[in-house]
Amino acid sequence: MLGEGGGVQGLSFLSRKCRSIFGRTAQLRCGPVRIPQSSRAQCACSCSFPRKLALRSLQVEGCPAARPGAFEDLPLDLGESHIKESIELNTVTNQELEEIQNDIKTYLRSLPGLKGELTILTSSLIPDTFIHGFTTRTGGISYLPTLSSFNLFSSTKRRDPKAVVQENLRRLAQAAGFDSEKFHRIKTDHANGVWIMGKKEPDSYDGITTNQRGATIAALGADCLPLVFADPVKKACGVAHSGWKGTLLGVAMATVNALVAEYGCRLEDILVVMGPSVGPCCFTLPRDSAKAFYNLDPQCVRLVDSPNPYVDIRKATRILLERGGILPQNIQGDSKSDQNPNLDLCTSCHPDMFFSHVRDGINFGSQIGFILIRE
Repeated sequence: MLGEGGGVQGLSFLSRKCRSIFGRTAQLRCGPVRIPQSSRAQCACSCSFPRKLALRSLQVEGCPAARPGAFEDLPLDLGESHIKESIELNTVTNQELEEIQNDIKTYLRSLPGLKGELTILTSSLIPDTFIHGFTTRTGGISYLPTLSSFNLFSSTKRRDPKAVVQENLRRLAQAAGFDSEKFHRIKTDHANGVWIMGKKEPDSYDGITTNQRGATIAALGADCLPLVFADPVKKACGVAHSGWKGTLLGVAMATVNALVAEYGCRLEDILVVMGPSVGPCCFTLPRDSAKAFYNLDPQCVRLVDSPNPYVDIRKATRILLERGGILPQNIQGDSKSDQNPNLDLCTSCHPDMFFSHVRDGINFGSQIGFILIRE
Protein backbone atom coordinates (compact mmCIF):
# COMPACT_ATOMS: atom_id res chain seq x y z
CA MET A 1 0.00 0.00 0.00
CA LEU A 2 1.25 3.48 -0.81
CA GLY A 3 1.64 5.38 2.41
CA GLU A 4 2.60 8.84 3.60
CA GLY A 5 5.22 10.35 1.32
CA GLY A 6 5.08 7.43 -1.10
CA GLY A 7 6.54 4.89 1.35
CA VAL A 8 5.44 1.26 1.78
CA GLN A 9 3.45 0.16 4.82
CA GLY A 10 2.97 -3.38 6.07
CA LEU A 11 -0.20 -5.13 5.09
CA SER A 12 -1.11 -6.09 8.64
CA PHE A 13 -4.76 -6.52 7.75
CA LEU A 14 -3.85 -9.63 5.78
CA SER A 15 -2.55 -11.33 8.92
CA ARG A 16 -5.80 -10.41 10.66
CA LYS A 17 -7.78 -12.29 7.96
CA CYS A 18 -8.64 -9.05 6.17
CA ARG A 19 -10.90 -7.88 9.02
CA SER A 20 -9.66 -4.33 8.53
CA ILE A 21 -9.66 -4.36 4.75
CA PHE A 22 -12.01 -1.39 4.74
CA GLY A 23 -10.19 0.47 7.48
CA ARG A 24 -8.12 3.58 7.14
CA THR A 25 -4.63 2.16 7.56
CA ALA A 26 -2.87 5.06 5.88
CA GLN A 27 -3.40 8.36 4.13
CA LEU A 28 -2.53 8.21 0.45
CA ARG A 29 -0.36 11.00 -0.86
CA CYS A 30 1.07 11.64 -4.28
CA GLY A 31 4.75 11.45 -3.55
CA PRO A 32 6.94 10.85 -6.58
CA VAL A 33 7.18 7.06 -6.82
CA ARG A 34 9.50 5.61 -9.44
CA ILE A 35 8.76 2.14 -10.79
CA PRO A 36 11.31 0.57 -13.13
CA GLN A 37 10.04 0.43 -16.70
CA SER A 38 10.61 -3.33 -16.84
CA SER A 39 8.47 -3.92 -13.75
CA ARG A 40 5.44 -1.79 -14.54
CA ALA A 41 3.53 -4.39 -16.49
CA GLN A 42 3.67 -6.82 -13.53
CA CYS A 43 3.23 -4.35 -10.69
CA ALA A 44 0.30 -4.97 -8.30
CA CYS A 45 -1.02 -3.11 -5.28
CA SER A 46 -3.14 -4.58 -2.48
CA CYS A 47 -5.03 -2.00 -0.49
CA SER A 48 -8.28 -1.11 1.22
CA PHE A 49 -11.35 -0.06 -0.73
CA PRO A 50 -11.10 3.66 0.11
CA ARG A 51 -7.45 3.62 -0.90
CA LYS A 52 -8.44 1.96 -4.16
CA LEU A 53 -10.78 4.87 -4.78
CA ALA A 54 -7.90 7.23 -4.10
CA LEU A 55 -5.72 5.28 -6.51
CA ARG A 56 -8.44 5.59 -9.11
CA SER A 57 -8.44 9.34 -8.60
CA LEU A 58 -4.68 9.30 -9.10
CA GLN A 59 -5.14 7.43 -12.35
CA VAL A 60 -7.77 9.88 -13.55
CA GLU A 61 -5.75 12.91 -12.50
CA GLY A 62 -2.67 11.37 -14.01
CA CYS A 63 0.15 11.12 -11.55
CA PRO A 64 3.13 10.38 -13.82
CA ALA A 65 4.36 7.78 -11.32
CA ALA A 66 1.30 5.65 -12.01
CA ARG A 67 1.15 4.04 -15.40
CA PRO A 68 -2.43 4.15 -16.74
CA GLY A 69 -4.04 0.75 -16.53
CA ALA A 70 -6.98 -1.23 -15.23
CA PHE A 71 -7.99 -2.13 -11.68
CA GLU A 72 -8.93 -5.70 -10.90
CA ASP A 73 -10.79 -6.79 -7.78
CA LEU A 74 -9.41 -10.05 -6.38
CA PRO A 75 -12.09 -12.40 -4.99
CA LEU A 76 -11.60 -12.94 -1.26
CA ASP A 77 -13.65 -15.04 1.17
CA LEU A 78 -14.16 -12.47 3.90
CA GLY A 79 -17.17 -14.01 5.63
CA GLU A 80 -20.40 -12.31 6.62
CA SER A 81 -18.59 -9.31 8.10
CA HIS A 82 -17.76 -8.26 4.55
CA ILE A 83 -21.42 -7.35 4.04
CA LYS A 84 -21.37 -4.81 6.84
CA GLU A 85 -19.38 -2.18 5.00
CA SER A 86 -19.19 1.37 6.25
CA ILE A 87 -20.29 3.78 3.55
CA GLU A 88 -18.26 6.51 5.20
CA LEU A 89 -15.06 4.49 4.86
CA ASN A 90 -15.73 3.59 1.24
CA THR A 91 -15.31 7.12 -0.04
CA VAL A 92 -12.53 9.58 -0.64
CA THR A 93 -13.43 12.93 0.89
CA ASN A 94 -13.38 16.10 -1.16
CA GLN A 95 -10.57 17.39 1.03
CA GLU A 96 -8.48 14.27 0.38
CA LEU A 97 -9.12 14.49 -3.34
CA GLU A 98 -8.21 18.18 -3.39
CA GLU A 99 -4.97 17.43 -1.54
CA ILE A 100 -4.12 14.71 -4.06
CA GLN A 101 -4.83 17.04 -6.96
CA ASN A 102 -2.75 19.86 -5.48
CA ASP A 103 0.16 17.51 -4.81
CA ILE A 104 0.04 16.30 -8.40
CA LYS A 105 -0.10 19.83 -9.81
CA THR A 106 2.81 20.97 -7.67
CA TYR A 107 4.91 18.00 -8.72
CA LEU A 108 4.09 18.37 -12.42
CA ARG A 109 4.94 22.06 -12.39
CA SER A 110 8.40 21.20 -11.09
CA LEU A 111 9.21 18.94 -14.05
CA PRO A 112 11.45 20.23 -16.84
CA GLY A 113 10.15 20.36 -20.39
CA LEU A 114 11.20 17.53 -22.69
CA LYS A 115 12.55 17.55 -26.25
CA GLY A 116 13.62 21.19 -26.10
CA GLU A 117 11.91 24.52 -25.57
CA LEU A 118 8.19 25.17 -25.91
CA THR A 119 7.70 26.42 -29.48
CA ILE A 120 4.69 28.29 -30.86
CA LEU A 121 4.49 28.87 -34.61
CA THR A 122 2.75 32.09 -35.65
CA SER A 123 1.73 33.83 -38.84
CA SER A 124 2.51 37.42 -39.81
CA LEU A 125 -0.86 37.46 -41.55
CA ILE A 126 -2.74 37.67 -38.24
CA PRO A 127 -2.59 41.19 -36.69
CA ASP A 128 -1.85 41.97 -33.04
CA THR A 129 -5.57 42.38 -32.34
CA PHE A 130 -5.40 38.63 -31.81
CA ILE A 131 -3.18 36.16 -29.98
CA HIS A 132 -2.74 33.01 -32.03
CA GLY A 133 -0.39 30.15 -32.74
CA PHE A 134 0.23 26.53 -33.61
CA THR A 135 1.97 24.28 -31.12
CA THR A 136 4.69 21.71 -31.81
CA ARG A 137 5.64 18.65 -29.75
CA THR A 138 8.50 20.23 -27.78
CA GLY A 139 8.64 21.68 -24.27
CA GLY A 140 5.97 19.61 -22.51
CA ILE A 141 6.03 16.86 -19.89
CA SER A 142 4.18 14.00 -21.62
CA TYR A 143 6.52 11.05 -21.32
CA LEU A 144 5.16 8.13 -23.39
CA PRO A 145 7.18 7.92 -26.63
CA THR A 146 4.46 8.75 -29.18
CA LEU A 147 2.98 11.42 -26.87
CA SER A 148 6.20 13.12 -25.82
CA SER A 149 6.26 15.84 -24.98
CA PHE A 150 3.74 18.65 -25.59
CA ASN A 151 0.61 16.60 -26.15
CA LEU A 152 -2.61 18.57 -25.68
CA PHE A 153 -5.29 15.90 -25.77
CA SER A 154 -6.23 13.03 -23.49
CA SER A 155 -8.85 10.30 -23.88
CA THR A 156 -9.48 6.67 -23.02
CA LYS A 157 -7.79 5.70 -26.27
CA ARG A 158 -4.74 7.89 -25.74
CA ARG A 159 -2.88 7.03 -22.58
CA ASP A 160 -1.67 10.46 -21.55
CA PRO A 161 -2.86 11.35 -18.03
CA LYS A 162 -5.34 14.19 -17.82
CA ALA A 163 -3.26 16.16 -15.33
CA VAL A 164 -0.20 15.96 -17.60
CA VAL A 165 -2.19 17.40 -20.51
CA GLN A 166 -3.57 20.12 -18.22
CA GLU A 167 -0.03 21.04 -17.17
CA ASN A 168 1.03 21.25 -20.82
CA LEU A 169 -1.94 23.56 -21.44
CA ARG A 170 -1.01 25.68 -18.41
CA ARG A 171 2.49 26.13 -19.80
CA LEU A 172 1.11 27.06 -23.21
CA ALA A 173 -1.26 29.61 -21.69
CA GLN A 174 1.58 31.16 -19.71
CA ALA A 175 3.85 31.35 -22.76
CA ALA A 176 1.20 32.63 -25.18
CA GLY A 177 -0.56 34.96 -22.76
CA PHE A 178 -4.08 33.58 -22.40
CA ASP A 179 -6.25 32.32 -19.55
CA SER A 180 -6.36 28.51 -19.49
CA GLU A 181 -9.69 28.71 -17.63
CA LYS A 182 -11.22 30.32 -20.74
CA PHE A 183 -9.96 27.68 -23.14
CA HIS A 184 -12.37 25.91 -25.52
CA ARG A 185 -11.27 23.00 -27.67
CA ILE A 186 -13.17 21.52 -30.58
CA LYS A 187 -15.04 18.26 -29.92
CA THR A 188 -14.01 16.51 -33.09
CA ASP A 189 -16.62 14.82 -35.26
CA HIS A 190 -14.76 14.70 -38.62
CA ALA A 191 -17.66 16.55 -40.20
CA ASN A 192 -18.59 20.21 -40.79
CA GLY A 193 -20.55 21.29 -37.71
CA VAL A 194 -19.68 24.69 -36.22
CA TRP A 195 -20.34 25.88 -32.68
CA ILE A 196 -21.06 29.60 -32.43
CA MET A 197 -19.87 30.46 -28.96
CA GLY A 198 -22.69 31.88 -26.86
CA LYS A 199 -25.23 29.49 -28.32
CA LYS A 200 -25.92 25.98 -27.05
CA GLU A 201 -22.84 23.82 -27.45
CA PRO A 202 -23.37 20.70 -29.61
CA ASP A 203 -22.15 17.30 -28.49
CA SER A 204 -19.55 17.35 -31.27
CA TYR A 205 -18.37 19.84 -33.87
CA ASP A 206 -15.29 20.68 -35.95
CA GLY A 207 -15.43 24.47 -35.97
CA ILE A 208 -15.83 27.28 -33.41
CA THR A 209 -16.42 31.00 -33.92
CA THR A 210 -16.51 33.79 -31.37
CA ASN A 211 -16.33 37.54 -30.87
CA GLN A 212 -15.81 37.26 -27.11
CA ARG A 213 -12.60 38.90 -25.95
CA GLY A 214 -10.25 36.72 -23.94
CA ALA A 215 -11.89 33.42 -24.92
CA THR A 216 -9.34 31.07 -26.47
CA ILE A 217 -10.62 28.64 -29.08
CA ALA A 218 -8.55 25.77 -30.40
CA ALA A 219 -8.57 23.04 -33.05
CA LEU A 220 -6.69 19.77 -32.65
CA GLY A 221 -4.37 18.48 -35.32
CA ALA A 222 -2.09 15.49 -35.80
CA ASP A 223 -2.08 15.09 -39.58
CA CYS A 224 -5.54 16.67 -39.77
CA LEU A 225 -5.37 20.33 -40.69
CA PRO A 226 -5.90 22.95 -37.93
CA LEU A 227 -7.29 26.19 -39.36
CA VAL A 228 -7.32 29.63 -37.75
CA PHE A 229 -9.63 32.42 -38.98
CA ALA A 230 -9.52 36.11 -38.07
CA ASP A 231 -11.44 39.22 -39.07
CA PRO A 232 -9.62 42.32 -37.75
CA VAL A 233 -12.44 44.60 -38.95
CA LYS A 234 -15.34 42.98 -37.08
CA LYS A 235 -12.98 41.56 -34.42
CA ALA A 236 -14.19 38.01 -34.69
CA CYS A 237 -12.29 34.77 -35.04
CA GLY A 238 -12.68 31.05 -35.58
CA VAL A 239 -10.91 27.71 -35.70
CA ALA A 240 -11.60 24.49 -37.57
CA HIS A 241 -10.37 20.91 -37.56
CA SER A 242 -10.20 19.70 -41.14
CA GLY A 243 -9.46 16.03 -41.70
CA TRP A 244 -9.95 14.56 -45.15
CA LYS A 245 -13.65 13.93 -44.48
CA GLY A 246 -14.18 17.40 -43.04
CA THR A 247 -12.31 18.93 -45.97
CA LEU A 248 -14.66 17.30 -48.47
CA LEU A 249 -17.67 18.23 -46.32
CA GLY A 250 -16.58 21.87 -46.39
CA VAL A 251 -15.77 22.57 -42.74
CA ALA A 252 -13.48 25.47 -43.72
CA MET A 253 -16.21 27.37 -45.56
CA ALA A 254 -18.78 26.36 -42.94
CA THR A 255 -16.64 28.24 -40.41
CA VAL A 256 -16.30 31.21 -42.78
CA ASN A 257 -20.06 31.26 -43.34
CA ALA A 258 -20.66 31.27 -39.58
CA LEU A 259 -18.40 34.33 -39.24
CA VAL A 260 -20.32 36.10 -42.00
CA ALA A 261 -23.78 35.18 -40.70
CA GLU A 262 -23.19 35.78 -36.99
CA TYR A 263 -20.87 38.78 -36.87
CA GLY A 264 -21.39 40.49 -40.21
CA CYS A 265 -17.90 39.68 -41.45
CA ARG A 266 -17.11 40.29 -45.11
CA LEU A 267 -15.34 37.61 -47.12
CA GLU A 268 -12.63 40.04 -48.24
CA ASP A 269 -11.72 40.81 -44.60
CA ILE A 270 -11.35 37.23 -43.36
CA LEU A 271 -7.81 35.90 -42.92
CA VAL A 272 -7.11 32.16 -42.86
CA VAL A 273 -3.96 30.38 -41.68
CA MET A 274 -3.41 26.67 -42.21
CA GLY A 275 -1.36 24.98 -39.51
CA PRO A 276 0.99 22.02 -39.91
CA SER A 277 -0.62 18.83 -41.23
CA VAL A 278 0.29 15.67 -43.11
CA GLY A 279 1.56 16.47 -46.58
CA PRO A 280 0.87 14.90 -49.98
CA CYS A 281 4.21 13.12 -49.59
CA CYS A 282 2.78 10.86 -46.87
CA PHE A 283 -1.01 10.92 -46.92
CA THR A 284 -2.83 8.28 -48.93
CA LEU A 285 -6.47 7.24 -49.26
CA PRO A 286 -8.20 4.30 -50.90
CA ARG A 287 -8.86 5.04 -54.56
CA ASP A 288 -12.62 5.53 -54.11
CA SER A 289 -12.09 8.15 -51.39
CA ALA A 290 -9.27 9.86 -53.28
CA LYS A 291 -11.54 10.17 -56.32
CA ALA A 292 -13.56 12.87 -54.54
CA PHE A 293 -10.42 15.00 -54.23
CA TYR A 294 -9.57 14.34 -57.87
CA ASN A 295 -13.04 15.52 -58.85
CA LEU A 296 -12.46 18.67 -56.81
CA ASP A 297 -9.22 19.33 -58.68
CA PRO A 298 -6.87 16.80 -60.32
CA GLN A 299 -3.89 18.62 -58.78
CA CYS A 300 -5.03 17.42 -55.34
CA VAL A 301 -4.20 13.78 -56.15
CA ARG A 302 -1.00 12.02 -57.19
CA LEU A 303 -0.84 8.50 -58.65
CA VAL A 304 -4.60 8.55 -59.06
CA ASP A 305 -4.74 5.09 -60.67
CA SER A 306 -2.91 3.36 -57.81
CA PRO A 307 -4.84 1.46 -55.10
CA ASN A 308 -3.93 4.20 -52.59
CA PRO A 309 -3.30 7.56 -54.27
CA TYR A 310 -1.52 10.40 -52.48
CA VAL A 311 -3.84 13.27 -51.50
CA ASP A 312 -3.10 16.95 -50.78
CA ILE A 313 -5.66 18.17 -48.23
CA ARG A 314 -3.90 21.55 -47.95
CA LYS A 315 -4.29 22.29 -51.65
CA ALA A 316 -7.91 21.12 -51.50
CA THR A 317 -8.59 23.45 -48.57
CA ARG A 318 -7.12 26.45 -50.39
CA ILE A 319 -9.16 25.67 -53.51
CA LEU A 320 -12.38 25.45 -51.51
CA LEU A 321 -11.65 28.67 -49.62
CA GLU A 322 -10.86 30.60 -52.80
CA ARG A 323 -13.96 29.26 -54.52
CA GLY A 324 -15.94 30.37 -51.48
CA GLY A 325 -14.72 33.95 -51.80
CA ILE A 326 -11.64 34.18 -49.55
CA LEU A 327 -8.93 36.25 -51.26
CA PRO A 328 -5.84 34.21 -52.24
CA GLN A 329 -3.52 36.65 -50.47
CA ASN A 330 -5.52 36.20 -47.26
CA ILE A 331 -4.70 32.49 -47.03
CA GLN A 332 -1.39 31.37 -45.58
CA GLY A 333 0.23 28.03 -44.89
CA ASP A 334 0.88 26.19 -48.15
CA SER A 335 3.28 26.27 -51.06
CA LYS A 336 1.77 29.55 -52.32
CA SER A 337 2.86 31.28 -49.12
CA ASP A 338 6.44 31.49 -47.87
CA GLN A 339 5.91 33.89 -44.95
CA ASN A 340 6.44 31.07 -42.45
CA PRO A 341 7.69 27.88 -44.11
CA ASN A 342 7.27 25.92 -40.84
CA LEU A 343 3.50 26.10 -41.29
CA ASP A 344 3.86 24.07 -44.48
CA LEU A 345 5.88 21.23 -42.94
CA CYS A 346 4.53 17.69 -43.12
CA THR A 347 3.73 16.39 -39.64
CA SER A 348 4.58 12.83 -40.61
CA CYS A 349 7.99 13.75 -42.05
CA HIS A 350 9.15 15.72 -38.99
CA PRO A 351 9.00 13.53 -35.85
CA ASP A 352 11.24 15.97 -34.01
CA MET A 353 8.65 18.75 -34.35
CA PHE A 354 5.18 17.26 -34.71
CA PHE A 355 2.88 14.44 -33.69
CA SER A 356 1.43 12.27 -36.45
CA HIS A 357 -1.27 9.62 -36.54
CA VAL A 358 -0.02 8.38 -39.91
CA ARG A 359 3.46 7.85 -38.49
CA ASP A 360 2.81 6.90 -34.85
CA GLY A 361 -0.39 4.85 -34.92
CA ILE A 362 -3.29 4.85 -32.45
CA ASN A 363 -1.62 6.32 -29.34
CA PHE A 364 -0.59 9.57 -31.02
CA GLY A 365 -0.25 13.06 -29.60
CA SER A 366 -1.99 16.22 -30.77
CA GLN A 367 -0.92 19.73 -31.64
CA ILE A 368 -3.42 22.58 -31.66
CA GLY A 369 -4.06 25.77 -33.54
CA PHE A 370 -5.51 28.48 -31.30
CA ILE A 371 -6.67 32.08 -31.41
CA LEU A 372 -8.28 34.67 -29.15
CA ILE A 373 -9.17 38.35 -29.28
CA ARG A 374 -7.03 40.39 -26.91
CA GLU A 375 -8.89 41.81 -23.92
